[in-house]
Amino acid sequence: MDAFAKFALKQALDVQSWLKSTKDTNKPCHRQDIYCFNKLIKDSLWKVVQRMRRWENPLIEAVGLGKLIKEDFNQHHRDWTRPGFRALAVYRFGTWARSRTSKPVRMAASLLHLLLFRHVRNHYGIEISYKCKIGRRFEIGHQHGIVIHEYAIIGDDCVIRQGATLGIGGITRATPVEETAPVIGDRVDIGAGVMIIGKVTIGDDVNIGPNAVILSDVPANTTVLAPFPKILPRHTASPSADATAQAE
Repeated sequence: MDAFAKFALKQALDVQSWLKSTKDTNKPCHRQDIYCFNKLIKDSLWKVVQRMRRWENPLIEAVGLGKLIKEDFNQHHRDWTRPGFRALAVYRFGTWARSRTSKPVRMAASLLHLLLFRHVRNHYGIEISYKCKIGRRFEIGHQHGIVIHEYAIIGDDCVIRQGATLGIGGITRATPVEETAPVIGDRVDIGAGVMIIGKVTIGDDVNIGPNAVILSDVPANTTVLAPFPKILPRHTASPSADATAQAE
């Protein structure tokens, strides 16, 4: 729970305590206020507990947290200050934390991950759910505007750049399922501003150019490019002249 959430809960508790101490707590409005604050606190704590449930990740168990982070570090040119590496390290730590069998260890590590996740999301603009499956030697080329849905699957040796989104599609967002998110193969290069939405499979060794929107499967060993911009003659007339002509 971050500092803002702690502050909000503290304020709610203080107000709740004050309401209980007043003489008019039997009034309907006061009873309703107390009920709302109680529900707010319970719902907030329940969401935190839900995020600390055990979530198995076969890759983290097979390879190990240290080795995966070391590979990612090398992939990011051995520069620990890169936002992409930091975001990926937090993701790896989150998958490790949720897969712990010891409940006290899992709870403590998961709470730390929640704080780190919010820092990465709010400061670097990179949102990677611990539930998604990302292969080895993943590289985040540049930061900001990157969203990877919790059901997305990414293979080994892939690269993603700024403004890219891997999201669900074609369903009610209140009830997403794993079959509605993209599956990315090995050695896929995802350019800036790319949108891969819905039940889409990207084959191995695919290059995706900037600003491409992908809504269907892409075969292996191919290149995907967005339509090139049109080049038109420059319009030399002034806006005032255009307005006058239209008025006439």
